Amino acid sequence: MQKNNAPNLAIPSLGLALIPIILTIALLGVQIFYYDDFTPHIALAIGFAITALVGWSQGYRWKDIESGAFHVLHVAMPSIATLIVVGMLVSTWIASGTVPMLIYYGLELIDPSWFLAASMLLCSVVSLSIGSSWTTVGTVGLALIGIGSAFGVPIYWSAGAVVSGAFFGDKISPLSDTTNLAAAVTETNVFDHIRNMMPTTIPAMVIAFVIYLIVGGQTATDTAQLAQISQFKEGLSTHFDLGVLPLIPLIVVMALAFFKVSPIPALFTGFILGAIVAAVNYDYNLNQVLTFAHSGFKINTDTASLDSLLNRGGVSSMTWVITLMMFALAFGGALERTRCLESVVRSILRLTKGFRGLQTSAILTSVATNVVSGDVYLSIALPGRMYGPEYSKHGYSRLNLSRAIEEGGTLVSPLIPWNAGGAFVMGTLGLTVVSGDYSALLYIPLAFACWLSPVIGIIYAQTGWFSKKSDEEIMKTQPSSENSAQSQSLKGNI
Repeated sequence: MQKNNAPNLAIPSLGLALIPIILTIALLGVQIFYYDDFTPHIALAIGFAITALVGWSQGYRWKDIESGAFHVLHVAMPSIATLIVVGMLVSTWIASGTVPMLIYYGLELIDPSWFLAASMLLCSVVSLSIGSSWTTVGTVGLALIGIGSAFGVPIYWSAGAVVSGAFFGDKISPLSDTTNLAAAVTETNVFDHIRNMMPTTIPAMVIAFVIYLIVGGQTATDTAQLAQISQFKEGLSTHFDLGVLPLIPLIVVMALAFFKVSPIPALFTGFILGAIVAAVNYDYNLNQVLTFAHSGFKINTDTASLDSLLNRGGVSSMTWVITLMMFALAFGGALERTRCLESVVRSILRLTKGFRGLQTSAILTSVATNVVSGDVYLSIALPGRMYGPEYSKHGYSRLNLSRAIEEGGTLVSPLIPWNAGGAFVMGTLGLTVVSGDYSALLYIPLAFACWLSPVIGIIYAQTGWFSKKSDEEIMKTQPSSENSAQSQSLKGNI
């Protein structure tokens, strides 16, 4: 989290700090639910302006507020660049036959009755192995969306299963940046942090798996049309090479991710390899490949539903998502620089009594920071830094805090459409919202594993289950035999 350049300025009062937050949320609500228009960009820009006015009333200069916004945007530039590269990669992987091949063999191997459950498990394994939810969604997840479409599964169900698996694998992977960040800001060991997340991880995954298994079977019985599956397979086999060559880009990207190569060079390598395979297999010239990378892949297979699935990708497909992220992050950066977020968190801390309230507040603060700031890293860093000393005061381990901010941060980020995670999911998987039709947003409640985990975490906080005491508190209440021996020796010496 950034340092404030105006440390002598007072933190705004709670009432003043809430003004830009409440007005922006109200404006978003009016635009989305009253005017039926899901374009929150300008509402967030107005929220930034209101925050700037609040900061100005507190003595902040425009340069202070501007630098706060630009700082967060600078930190988020790797995520924005990743979105751009993913748009390029998606188009060339379709053109090369990589995605069509995965869809084809997925239709061959996966039974519709357990498609949703299999999707969640597959994305979990891939994300756990490579430590990247975004790479998982942009590669394996994209193919699973196509398979689900052929099975007649609504896209929001498929997306819910993909998101559940991808972000849960990311959460418990020692290779994940957010997992390491949560451990770092709470000053805990990353492997202890991962082990301490199991009490919420396992129940949430089991419940989600059972739901997907049941619903998957019902969906297959009701909607999967053999004729459509046959049309998909015929269209894919006719227009694409389904041999070994299209597998090369996928294998290389997964290997690079496993060996912790940064996402941007790893995904860009995948884009280049996809472009080479497309040129070799289908004689596309350089201009066609560059056009695909910018404007998306285009093909006519004489099957409208298959065309709508394959005609996508390109940098231009990500512009709506990227601009949304930039507006949201600038708003969040202004709130942080003017110390509005700090004021809200401090007010919550003053009202918090005991461990139950502390743990619940930490989870909900991470969720709220995700909603307001649009930045998953801020939703982990802010409460992680501010709540830490309170856990020590109450005699509880900071592992409880690291679990709370991971659940409210990492897992909730894909469920907020203007958050970096949510914007990426919607842009990559083609979850578009049109006037009067918000069905694409149904993936949010259907990503069961993502929201079940913080709910289970709050239940544990209220019951005291799986709430680890600090090492100091354990030694005070239950001294080990070694500590007892040392105590007796000390008394003898005295």
